[in-house]
Amino acid sequence: MLEGINPLLTGELLLHLDRMGHSDSVVVADAHFPAWALGERVIDLPGTTTPEVVAAIRSVLPLDDAPGMDLMESADAEVLDVQHELMAAAGTALDTTRFVERFAYYDVAKGAYLMVRTGETRKYGNALLRKGVVGHPSA
Repeated sequence: MLEGINPLLTGELLLHLDRMGHSDSVVVADAHFPAWALGERVIDLPGTTTPEVVAAIRSVLPLDDAPGMDLMESADAEVLDVQHELMAAAGTALDTTRFVERFAYYDVAKGAYLMVRTGETRKYGNALLRKGVVGHPSA
């Protein structure tokens, strides 16, 4: 156990976040997402929600230049409550978040360095975060 580290950030998760380079991405996926079919590295965090995991990851990982986060676009392109929560957790807004059509999102997610599957059951509760440069404040 470490002080000052969000308890959702397990040793395995911290190891992989540390190994990520600039512009590498991590998908924080809901329980419906085919993480094990798409990802080479998957960490399961059952009992968590995607916004709380995004907030935990953002406590140690800066975002890349905008758009630093991609969200899966809902079927009717409405921005859902879970997506507003994800933007708040990541520190992004509508103009700094990219919304990607569902099947195109799967293609983008395939390139992620890491996938974290949560227990989130709300639809379209997926976020792809791109790692920025550590130690350099964003402009």
